[in-house]
Amino acid sequence: MSLGVLIAHLSLMKLSKLNQLSSALKSTFNHKPTFKPTITLSILETHLHNCHNLKQFNRILSQMILTGFISDTFAASRLLKFSTDSPFIGLDYSLQIFDRIENSNGFMWNTMMRAYIQSNSAEKALLLYKLMVKNNVGPDNYTYPLVVQACAVRLLEFGGKEIHDHVLKVGFDSDVYVQNTLINMYAVCGNMRDARKLFDESPVLDSVSWNSILAGYVQKGDVEEAKLIFDQMPQRNIIASNSMIVLLGKMGQVMEAWKLFNEMDEKDMVSWSALISGHEQNGMYEEALVMFIEMNANGMRLDEVVVVSVLSACAHLSIVKTGKMIHGLVIRMGIESYVNLQNALIHIHNLDQISWNSMISGYMKCGSVEQARALFDVMPEKDIVSWSAVISGYAQHDCFSETLALFHEMQLGQIRPDETILVSVISACTHLAALDQGKWVHAYIRKNGLKVNVILGTTLLDMYMKCGCVENALEVFNGMEEKGVSSWNALIIGLAVNGLVERSLDMFSEMKNDGVIPNEITFMGVLGACRHMGLVDEGRCHFASMIEKHGIEPNVKHYGCMVDLLGRAGLLNEAEKLIESMPMAPDVATWGALLGACKKHGDTEMGERVGRKLIELQPDHDGFHVLLSNIFASKGDWEDVLEVRGMMKQQGVVKTPGCSLIEANGVVHEFLAGDKTHPWINKVEGMLNEMAKRLKMEGYAPDTNEVSLDIDEEEKETTLFRHSEKLAIAFGLLTISPPTPIRIMKNLRICNDCHTAAKLISKAYAREIVVRDRHRFHHFKEGACSCMDYW
Repeated sequence: MSLGVLIAHLSLMKLSKLNQLSSALKSTFNHKPTFKPTITLSILETHLHNCHNLKQFNRILSQMILTGFISDTFAASRLLKFSTDSPFIGLDYSLQIFDRIENSNGFMWNTMMRAYIQSNSAEKALLLYKLMVKNNVGPDNYTYPLVVQACAVRLLEFGGKEIHDHVLKVGFDSDVYVQNTLINMYAVCGNMRDARKLFDESPVLDSVSWNSILAGYVQKGDVEEAKLIFDQMPQRNIIASNSMIVLLGKMGQVMEAWKLFNEMDEKDMVSWSALISGHEQNGMYEEALVMFIEMNANGMRLDEVVVVSVLSACAHLSIVKTGKMIHGLVIRMGIESYVNLQNALIHIHNLDQISWNSMISGYMKCGSVEQARALFDVMPEKDIVSWSAVISGYAQHDCFSETLALFHEMQLGQIRPDETILVSVISACTHLAALDQGKWVHAYIRKNGLKVNVILGTTLLDMYMKCGCVENALEVFNGMEEKGVSSWNALIIGLAVNGLVERSLDMFSEMKNDGVIPNEITFMGVLGACRHMGLVDEGRCHFASMIEKHGIEPNVKHYGCMVDLLGRAGLLNEAEKLIESMPMAPDVATWGALLGACKKHGDTEMGERVGRKLIELQPDHDGFHVLLSNIFASKGDWEDVLEVRGMMKQQGVVKTPGCSLIEANGVVHEFLAGDKTHPWINKVEGMLNEMAKRLKMEGYAPDTNEVSLDIDEEEKETTLFRHSEKLAIAFGLLTISPPTPIRIMKNLRICNDCHTAAKLISKAYAREIVVRDRHRFHHFKEGACSCMDYW
């Protein structure tokens, strides 16, 4: 057994530190003794019991190697377990010991996986599992709960389903411990349908099974289902009761929570905390304080949650003296440093400007956006820090429309924005494709002579690239006095997605020549550039250079890029082999890339196999269903098309409708496929008819293969001509005067027919059309596209 590859993957960036440990370890393993001190299991246990530092541990390890006792499976297992459990022995060192133990058994593999999970490195545990299977070490009923737990920790439902498949194949599906971790994994990932199915079909249910399914419904906020489960529990435990109190309090059913609390035979700190928080959340402040006094009288230990709730109650009741007394209690408890607690304490004391701003920032950092805005609205005086805290907070929490609205409100107050605010506003413009507003902010920066540093410059550059304005982006980049790796990354990625692949790769070379060290994001851009133009050999070279030249471990996204690159080039078998060789579980996007390549190159056999597997693993993913349906439709298998659509209906899967956005005169308009609700729809349909006539004159013939319906050709043509991007283009021709480009953003990949039509429209009407689809930009001009028909 060899885990050299694993060590290289997991610890490449810590190589110098590992080498020091490794050299010491190797010298121990390779040392040839002149005598053989005796050691037995009893002596080993005594030594380990008295071992308190790494030096003492190395002596024990040396003795085991010198005597050959390391070959004893039980003794080696005990040593490894002690190593992973000891705070003075790093996991990297334990891994090297594990690597050098011959004939390691399942217990040792489980020990290493458990250690990685406990050290918050769940992805490494999953990698170990893959190597375990590859080395033909049989997983047992302790292995599967570990790897399922690793998937749950990282919310990897897709990977969890693959492990579930393994469980079914090896026959551990009847093991209650395995079943419970699977139920918990699905519940944690929000998939209550599969969690409940497992729960209902489980031959044996214990308290953990009931608690896991209940916790899933509590997390989802489903009171009715949670009540049904709770009422059916053979024996209610304190964990289940606490979960129900939390849920009932959040949903405003405080009296029911109170009743349940009183019925409990045993109560712990969580029980009291949940009920007090429930009262406070529902405005029952006096009751919350009474309960807190009772809790304290019962000698219950206090935690941050209950203290925050009580301080909030004091603030709402304006009883500052009581609040300050609780503050003194908090100091004695030593929990004053918690962020939520600090914010609650601010309520109790007289609030100056700094306190108001600190509290708003604290709420934003904790994700309490509404509370932060409520405080902002009522604060007596707002300064630049106040505005910055809320505007940047909105942007960080993806509230982009609110970001721009508050920025405009700030402008009305004649307050000069700082760098943080401008970065947040430009970022919001980027996400909303609000180019006009983004240009206004850029003009404001120039007009006021504001310095464009690395962060601000990179944000501007990124906005222009993502709006398809390459020349503006290059102007910003060239004007930056200082450029960081993020600036180069934005430039490389932006050029690639806008079809300027050769220039993108040239910038990568220039970046390295300037002494800027590339990172993981850089290589996402470089591999993406190769993918956009089908540069397979160059892509392979860059992928290999990540580890060989730059010491960067490829992640799942890098592998996904390579799979997409190979798939688009028709190298489907190589793409599938790459997926199988990945050192981590492939994600949805990676498999989807292979499925899309099967559709593109007409490999219906592989496409059907991959598609059915993906639907089985991710039954609620609309894209997989649609791709598989299209593969069947391409070979005229209408029965299979109907089967897939039936599966979608049965699973409640709804196909994401095509949607295109277009900005005209400062207003963003939205068109859906087949849309008939837009105020301009009559004029748009008139323009569509005119476009159809001109396109026929240009030699356009509708590509009806894009319509996966068993209908006649005329109806297919009508369906094609009502795609959302064609509606948006028609609207753009009506409302946007030349030479201004018609800019469209679409939520899905542009289809072959719309791509052909857009090229011909750009020629027939002498207009530049820019379409940003799900994957890249298409710049249509004079009958050609920047992607060179490779997308």
